[in-house]
Amino acid sequence: MTGGPAAVRPLRIGNASGFYGDRFDALREMLTGGPLDVVTGDYLAELTMLILGRDRLKNPAGGYARTFLGQLEECLGLARERGVRIVTNAGGLAPAGLADAVRKSADRLGIPVRVAHVEGDDLTASFPGALAAHAYLGGQGIAACLREGADVVVTGRVTDAALVTGPALAHFGWGAGEYDRLAGAMVAGHILECGAQATGGNYAFFTDHPPELLRRPGFPLAELHEDGSSVITKHDGTGGVVDIGTVTAQLLYETAGARYAGPDVTARLDTVRLTREAPDRVRVRGVRGEAPPPALKVGVNRLGGYRNEVVFVLTGLDIEAKAALVRDQMEAALAAAGIVPGASDSAGAEGSSAVRVRWDLVRTDHPDAPTEETAGALLRLVVRGPDPERVGRAIGGAAVELALASYPGFHLVAPPGKGTPYGVFEAAFVDRGAVRQTAVLPDGRRIPVPPAPGTRPLAEVPQPPLPEPLPPGPTRRAPLGRVAGARSGDKGADANIGVWVRTEEAWRWLAHTLTVDRLRTLLPETAGLTVVRHVLPNLRALNFVVEGLLGEGVAARHRFDPGAKGLGEWLRSRHLDLPEALL
Repeated sequence: MTGGPAAVRPLRIGNASGFYGDRFDALREMLTGGPLDVVTGDYLAELTMLILGRDRLKNPAGGYARTFLGQLEECLGLARERGVRIVTNAGGLAPAGLADAVRKSADRLGIPVRVAHVEGDDLTASFPGALAAHAYLGGQGIAACLREGADVVVTGRVTDAALVTGPALAHFGWGAGEYDRLAGAMVAGHILECGAQATGGNYAFFTDHPPELLRRPGFPLAELHEDGSSVITKHDGTGGVVDIGTVTAQLLYETAGARYAGPDVTARLDTVRLTREAPDRVRVRGVRGEAPPPALKVGVNRLGGYRNEVVFVLTGLDIEAKAALVRDQMEAALAAAGIVPGASDSAGAEGSSAVRVRWDLVRTDHPDAPTEETAGALLRLVVRGPDPERVGRAIGGAAVELALASYPGFHLVAPPGKGTPYGVFEAAFVDRGAVRQTAVLPDGRRIPVPPAPGTRPLAEVPQPPLPEPLPPGPTRRAPLGRVAGARSGDKGADANIGVWVRTEEAWRWLAHTLTVDRLRTLLPETAGLTVVRHVLPNLRALNFVVEGLLGEGVAARHRFDPGAKGLGEWLRSRHLDLPEALL
């Protein structure tokens, strides 16, 4: 993938997995749907690392995404035949173990294949008490493996975008300091990383397209050019849609400010320009890059304790009075058993002996409902603590004993279970020089991968000037989503909500209307939390970061929507005065 005139040929790189559990046959679809140079598979998320860590506790030989092996067994010969290289982070906590398993599978199938892997991300020994602690590596180790002729490259914890920056470094021969080019590849990698989210999956304006088009979206690919620009598209004949909206939505997903930092480069999201080149083809250009920060992020997963959940069904009349009665009864029963809440579910330090309690009344009931189910509301009790017995049998027993002695119509969604372990995620940072990244080649040679030679501390970008506001005019009370799209997600304890519009007139309204104070009004759950607004005029977008909304992270299942995936859609459903000119 290096040298000569071929180095300036565009690199055609596709994605076949956005998470551990994504569509199994996507790898075959990508290999058979059209020409590719590289196909990537992203299997890791904060929650996935916890799952793999627990797998490794049960089986020391585990710790990698096993479904990848099944996908590969079906497709390895096809990839070899078509000259497509495979780059994946499915190695999880055990990249060497997965690389060895791939070799054994290839030998069994009689397919000659050169397998390499990248290691050095595992810093668990440096974080006492951690189940798994892994540094986010960049693409240089992947590039080293590809330059040495690897057909399959397996990594552990790399940034999602590194699955694209690595092949780009190898293909184009870029130097470590070519930040604009690297930033362009990083942005392309971020767009591809979540699979069908770039081709119409989870898209705010999905009703603009025929249902049959989005029933089975194809997976995305990027035609990456030597200057770092790219075209985001998909194989001809596959479902879904690629347009400026779907690409914008994915660009905003799980990001924060204008500076999007990675181990290879910091990309300036405020410089990204999108243009529609043709149906299902969006050009990404103008991306500026800066030196990466001096520290590497480390994802630290710990076992946080034990969790139990009881959901009471409240039917018909007097919903709030029924909820108040059973809550009083449960709290009295728990107090009698010596279980006194020591903190709310949103407070308390990890490892605390306190039992943390959260109550949520979910009003799914309708007046004069035609079915019993639509007459019902749900009262959800979540209890967390360090002792599985105290949050297990004691909670379940207290709930069951109320079956004939509480509100009329008492029943539960399901019988109470045992206390189950939950995880806690936190981000730490280490000096990049302390991480020993190594490319382990197909012939067994080990090549040290040096850290980036230049760094630049992260700093906030000054807020850009806002456009001229729309002139006053008639308004109509309507949901925000009639004008704006949104996509939201999780980053540790924080949530982000990216909000964008599709016209300059709508942008002139949104930029002045959707302030932090207005967001707090529309989303009362954000009250008391730090909310930061970032302005991205090129994308006609605002990106809000809500700090601490998710408690101890997605694995702790702190709230009804633990990963904040529906937070943007809740915002879009809220009503405010919209200019009639935009409706």
